Amino acid sequence: MAKMTTETAIQHRKAAALAGLDRDLTPDEREFVLDHWMEEGTARLDGAFFTPGGLAADLTLNAFGKARVIDLCAGIGRLAWTAHQYLGAHGAAREIVCVEKNPEYVRIGRKVLPEATWICGDVFDVPTMDLGGQFDVALANPPFGRVSRNGRTAPRYSGPQFEYHVIDIAAEVARQGVFLIPQESAPFRNSGCAFTEQRTAQYERFERQTGVTLEQGCSVDTSQYVDEWRDAAPRTEIVTADFEEARTRPAKAATAPTAPKSRNWLAMPATEFAVKPKAAQAALFGMGDDKATGTIGLFDGEALF
Repeated sequence: MAKMTTETAIQHRKAAALAGLDRDLTPDEREFVLDHWMEEGTARLDGAFFTPGGLAADLTLNAFGKARVIDLCAGIGRLAWTAHQYLGAHGAAREIVCVEKNPEYVRIGRKVLPEATWICGDVFDVPTMDLGGQFDVALANPPFGRVSRNGRTAPRYSGPQFEYHVIDIAAEVARQGVFLIPQESAPFRNSGCAFTEQRTAQYERFERQTGVTLEQGCSVDTSQYVDEWRDAAPRTEIVTADFEEARTRPAKAATAPTAPKSRNWLAMPATEFAVKPKAAQAALFGMGDDKATGTIGLFDGEALF
């Protein structure tokens, strides 16, 4: 993590003091903690960076009207707090559950949003947790990329991208999902450029293994927030997923490799003779290696070609 400036350190100290108070915080104090409490020095190794406030507001718009909300890899609760504030004002987000494995983040999160149920646990344990049934929507700004998983995998996805594991896990407990992921992990490019579809091999693998299709959310250009991240400037996209729709169709089967066609070595052009010297030798001369006698054929392809 980059070294704090003096002003940043002062603000972080104030936020930490607020989080340590033995009373409920006011809404303004909660916002101050969210804005100024700094991630731990291991944040970069964990792929954990707290969501900028404006970006969190844009993301939660995609969850409008949802009653039961789960925030996976919740950090100190920026997405959950935003859902509580913006969606709750319209009768939504009546129940919020936050799952976060870092106990210090959970401690701060409970001060920021005591109205939520906070679970200090690994996101990979979520499918086996008793969470009271399906959630209407899962939210997440998960760790990005090839972050250590200690050998653990999601129910279906088996690749290296942590964000895809979290989305696959969300599909087990929610009807829909809204996620902030690296731009290269989305099947499109919308932020900082003209909209284009771009399905990478890693995305194709995710969709094939899970049956989940990621779609564009509210067409937000997330590049407008690039300077608001702390110690990072990731290119991101907001994606949505309809897990109920995905459950109605099976995951795509991997395409089997095409078997090579058999070759007629007797009709093989001379220019291709080096392609399969041993097979050509046996076909043309009937004198391949004889395992019974130990006789070696006319020539050894390994040595001559």
